[in-house]
Amino acid sequence: MQTSAAVAHLRETAQPERVGQTAARRLADVHALLGTEMGWIDAELRRTAQVGMSPAVESAQHLLDAGGKRVRPLTLLLAAACFGSIPQAACELAVVAELIHLATLLHDDVVDDAPERRGKPAARVLWGNAVSVLAGDLLLTHALERTHAVAPRSVLADLFATLRRLVDGEVIQLRGRTELDARRATYFSIVEDKTASLFGWAARAGAAIAGADEALVRALGEFGAHVGVAFQLVDDVLDYEGDPAQTGKCLHTDLREGKMTLPLILAVENEPALHRDLLAARDADAQAEARLVAAVRSMKTGEEVRTMAEQETERARAALALLPVSPAREMLAAIATELTSRAR
Repeated sequence: MQTSAAVAHLRETAQPERVGQTAARRLADVHALLGTEMGWIDAELRRTAQVGMSPAVESAQHLLDAGGKRVRPLTLLLAAACFGSIPQAACELAVVAELIHLATLLHDDVVDDAPERRGKPAARVLWGNAVSVLAGDLLLTHALERTHAVAPRSVLADLFATLRRLVDGEVIQLRGRTELDARRATYFSIVEDKTASLFGWAARAGAAIAGADEALVRALGEFGAHVGVAFQLVDDVLDYEGDPAQTGKCLHTDLREGKMTLPLILAVENEPALHRDLLAARDADAQAEARLVAAVRSMKTGEEVRTMAEQETERARAALALLPVSPAREMLAAIATELTSRAR
């Protein structure tokens, strides 16, 4: 794998005359310049999804065919590239990061009774909840086997801790279906566990597998965690303001699934009387749901949440300051900016 060539290209694109290009262009550059690695990762994901028993493999392949940004693998590869050529083991772990993400999506769709994923029928709709859960378990098994084969014990232990956080976050969110909790602290606890923890692991794993010292591994972990929080904050805004054709998700899906996202929490903080509508919306009261949506829009809480996402992005970029200057570091900063500016 020509990883040294990819790093050389990254160095070339970091020249001053190109500093003014947009974050979106930078993200496109990352995909293009790591094309060899990302092509291999996509091929491995498809090959791995075919290993197992039917119909679990068909369920996993269906989700994989729906596409995705592959942000977690990109984060892992660039974290490794901050310290030189990207080792083959980093590519293996990039596959792991995406396998785990895909597994959580299969499980989440069952928990949420989701009809769609990325603009297509969810796997659970086509094959049933049991198959979807088992397909997710299959991908998790592949991820753990691959990690055990290529990573030092510390990286595997870190992955176990991350998986525990993913489960904890899902349980807290599920608990909110019966125990209405509109506290910011609860919301951020869910986001940090369900979303940010895997971003953090990807960044730490990339640095660790490339031989970075512990302080730099921690710095990249902080970067990943802040990016993960910002990513989820923007996703929650897009649930009220996004274009379904771009997001692959119907508007107000989180509200219908009983999820307390930050735009809604801020609206209830501003107008406590909306708490009654929260309770009614959980009983499928369409009028209460419409009032909540109208409140979020009229109060412009989405803009407030975007500001918080931008603050998280700045914290992510600040965490990179400890790293030596490199094209890969600049690319990581550009990814953070692009994820926050989605659908502006």
